[in-house]
Amino acid sequence: MTNLNFKLNTMTAAAEQKGPLIGIRHLQALLLFLAIVANYIARLNVSVAVVAMTDAATTNPDFPEYDWTGAQKSYVLSSFYWGYIITQFPAGFLVRRFGAKSVLFIPTFATAILSALTPFCISWGGWKAFSVIRVVAGLFQGLIFPCIHEHLAKWSPPEDRNRLGVFAYSGADCGSVMAMAISGLIANSSMGWPGIFYVSAGICGVWCLLWLTLGSNNAPSSHLIGSRERDYIERSMRRQDGFHAQKIPIPWRAIWSSVPFYALLIVRSAQGWANSTMQLQTPSYMHGVLEMDIKSNALYSALPFLAMWCMSYVYLVFADVAMSRQWMSLTTLRKSINTVSYWGPAAALIGIGFLDKSQTSLAITLMTINAGLNAGSGIGSILTIIDMSPNHSGMLMAIVNGIGNIFPLLTPLLVGVIVTDMGSRIQWQIVFGMTAVVFFFGNLVYIIWGTTDQQAWDAEDYLKQCTRNGHQLEQNHTTDRDNDSKTT
Repeated sequence: MTNLNFKLNTMTAAAEQKGPLIGIRHLQALLLFLAIVANYIARLNVSVAVVAMTDAATTNPDFPEYDWTGAQKSYVLSSFYWGYIITQFPAGFLVRRFGAKSVLFIPTFATAILSALTPFCISWGGWKAFSVIRVVAGLFQGLIFPCIHEHLAKWSPPEDRNRLGVFAYSGADCGSVMAMAISGLIANSSMGWPGIFYVSAGICGVWCLLWLTLGSNNAPSSHLIGSRERDYIERSMRRQDGFHAQKIPIPWRAIWSSVPFYALLIVRSAQGWANSTMQLQTPSYMHGVLEMDIKSNALYSALPFLAMWCMSYVYLVFADVAMSRQWMSLTTLRKSINTVSYWGPAAALIGIGFLDKSQTSLAITLMTINAGLNAGSGIGSILTIIDMSPNHSGMLMAIVNGIGNIFPLLTPLLVGVIVTDMGSRIQWQIVFGMTAVVFFFGNLVYIIWGTTDQQAWDAEDYLKQCTRNGHQLEQNHTTDRDNDSKTT
């Protein structure tokens, strides 16, 4: 009986150390998931909306139709990223200064307002006004992912980081699927294409209310959290009382001279390059070479994103089992998953380049496998930012995401130079081959130099230590010099 009581007490103590199974940290991850879903719906609904606005016969003919050229439509579709890339770096400073609760509210609320105004602006200024609205929306949404990363770093204990991080970031895949499914239904309904923007505005507005009510910058500031969960989060992150009131200086020199940081920057830039090819150029290849109009079929358009959404949880289950059974270290786990999610799609891209119009089913299958395998990049390398530096994760995400999003602007230009004939399979093989090489070498760099070890420059007093050590070295040097003089 005594042994039984001892075991029960030990199990109870262990459970208390880990905190509640479902707690406020999971609520915060849910809010981040919904934030990404809401903003992605507003970001990606434009592809369906443009079709409905320029070809009313395919949706609801009771609403205005616009005769825009292909170039004008491409300006509308790409204009979001013109603004998006600009605010990545400033977002890192803003979230450090004001916290994620305030900063993440701003882009979502602004997106709600801009979405609601879009139909009026289009009726007044046509595609030019639409493009301006999209640029401004991109400026605001550039703040989102540094905030997401900063908030995850504050709320995710190492043991829960994979679950909370993967769940939050799976909102991108869910939002992509929802944008295609909802937008098409709304455009065909009595609301017509203007309803796409009104519904998007409503979704963002509802999220803002939830965030203001339930969101908190950190565990100690939450009015919903219990002491057990709060202590678990803070203790697991080795935070002392008053930690969140500190303003930890950024060790810029140490960051920009850190080899693991460059490995992370390279692997995420490779993802940006590959994403722009897989998401933006593959449909053009399938239309030109395979003679498929894949964008006209909602199932084909949404299938890769649905595969990514489902596979992200498959990767998560594997990671949980591998870590709980101690099959490998965290660094090995992340590199292994990232290798599958990079080198698998690299092989699939090369395979797609050898298909012709008689193999459309195989092409769709490979494109879906491509996207599904790539879903592991989140758990494979995005969360490494928090592993390496939880105290500076928002700023690091701003740098990595900002540089990584340069490539979606550049790769279409490169493709335009290479592919002069949309129906030329050889020219497309060059494009896919280059992307596969980028995938391969980006991950190879990560395998060799990447790590999940928390970096020395993440320490709260790192710069003070450097200053102290510098003074000590100077004093030692002076003492040695004086001793040499006396000896002489």
